[in-house]
Amino acid sequence: MYFVGIDIAKDSFDVAVLGGPQTYRGQFDNDQSGFNRLRHWLKKRGAREAQVAMEATSSYWMELALFLDEQGYTISVINPKLIKRHGEATMQRNKTDREDARTIADYCAKQQPDPWTRPSEAYLALRAMTRHWQALKIDRQRERNRRQSGIANQQVAASIDAHIAFLDEQIEELTQHIHEHIDQDPDLKHNKALLLTIPGIGDTAAAVFLAEIPDVTCFAHASQVAAFAGLTPGQRHSGSSLRRRGRLVKWGNSHLRAVLFMPSLSAHCWNPIVAALKVRLEARGKNGMTINVAIMRKLVHLCYGVLKTGLPFDPNHAATVQFST
Repeated sequence: MYFVGIDIAKDSFDVAVLGGPQTYRGQFDNDQSGFNRLRHWLKKRGAREAQVAMEATSSYWMELALFLDEQGYTISVINPKLIKRHGEATMQRNKTDREDARTIADYCAKQQPDPWTRPSEAYLALRAMTRHWQALKIDRQRERNRRQSGIANQQVAASIDAHIAFLDEQIEELTQHIHEHIDQDPDLKHNKALLLTIPGIGDTAAAVFLAEIPDVTCFAHASQVAAFAGLTPGQRHSGSSLRRRGRLVKWGNSHLRAVLFMPSLSAHCWNPIVAALKVRLEARGKNGMTINVAIMRKLVHLCYGVLKTGLPFDPNHAATVQFST
């Protein structure tokens, strides 16, 4: 059995192959010609069937993962934190792309992580649109902040205003495309309708949730989805000397966290389950940010529940589900 580790970047990727008579290493361009060269390179070294592992680095890995999946390889997409910890555990001293590829291959061989499930084309298109939508909103807020900083030059101010207007138009147009795309796909439309039954979840949050988690059945429990989103607290307790407060572990999907933040501020007004959670946490003296994160996590649990069961939100049922903070 061959195990392939790929350290991927914007323009190129390094490859290490374990399992044969020796460790093979290579470097390829991160484009279609590089993908084809990799395919021939792997076959030439006997790795026609292999488990291929790569880090979930930005979106650079997606096209290569889709290509290798089409070639019949088993793909695993790994959280970069796990690879970093594995390198530390194996006393890796050098930090280069070449060595990182070897570390990823070694992690794959020893841990044999779960295979990645290829999303449908509809989900891939939705994810591309929602991520661009989020990027446009960040750009618009940046320009708004610049405009409010006290720009004295009228020409610069007019340029910023024009750019904000352009971004407004782009966001509105893309929002409409996202809604139309979801409505044209039966599965997306059905799942969006389920998510919208949850008070506090609107069109935007539903679209991003569906784009970032195309199949909730890949997760055994709602807590795994919360961890995937980076909404689980990390504890640092050891003996009597180390007693640090729990902190949010932001190792997960930043797109989910970003889209759930605004709903966390108002969901208690509409959702009885969230309202009860907020009251309990306030009674325990929790601060505002801790309460917001707990509400975000609760919303993830509720989203998982309606999609996993295929049933609309039921506050009476949800109230019986234990939720700890």
